[in-house]
Amino acid sequence: MSLSKTQRILLGLSAVSGVATFYYFNTQKNQAQASWTTSYAPSPYAKWDENWDHRSPKHMRIAREILNEKEENQINEERESLKPKAYRHLILIRHGQYNLQGQTDEQRILTKLGRLQADYTGKRLKDLDFPYTDMVPVTNCDLLREGAPIPPEPPVGRYKPELYKFYQDGSRIEAAFRKYFHRAEPSQEKDSYTLLVCHANVIRYFVCRALQVPAEAWLRLSLNHASITWITITPNGRCVLRVFGDTGHMPPNVISST
Repeated sequence: MSLSKTQRILLGLSAVSGVATFYYFNTQKNQAQASWTTSYAPSPYAKWDENWDHRSPKHMRIAREILNEKEENQINEERESLKPKAYRHLILIRHGQYNLQGQTDEQRILTKLGRLQADYTGKRLKDLDFPYTDMVPVTNCDLLREGAPIPPEPPVGRYKPELYKFYQDGSRIEAAFRKYFHRAEPSQEKDSYTLLVCHANVIRYFVCRALQVPAEAWLRLSLNHASITWITITPNGRCVLRVFGDTGHMPPNVISST
């Protein structure tokens, strides 16, 4: 490879200064590149799946062959009628501190601190003034029990449940996600607010799944007792994490996580 005069001069200057640096100039003509906002290609793992809940109108099949332009217009109108109009807000509350020594559900009651945490969170939810119904219906859902959703990555030394636990719990917690996380029905006229009081592992898994980040990252997230996590599902199916693990409504001496 031959060096140009300019390259030899620069090489000599770097040698004089005691710096062993080689300057190489590309003699090819410079090419204009588009802005990163138009040329940037996201990783395949980062691309958003718009049909994640299998409710995207664009992906719904209409059981009819397109015969002519009039028929095609009719099908497009039907697809348009399937588009949601309202937002769904999911408020995820981790339970307050409870008696970890309890052997049954009846014994795993909230501690004095846990009741205080729940009281602060209840007041916070009231202050937020979401349009709850006057008498919020309370139902139990067995799918929301605590469990081990999926082997975490990276592994945590002290957290090593048997593999069958992931196999059992994972499918149940995934079923809970599919039950509660989806865009609004086309018939829903107003925004809705759903409160889910459940466990830390369940909430952490829900957040990963809703944001379409690897579910194995769930154990990298930390949640305090009685904390508030708020996810909004927009009419077009986008999931927005508005709040994660908020306990700012509690005094510091009341906050706990284990």
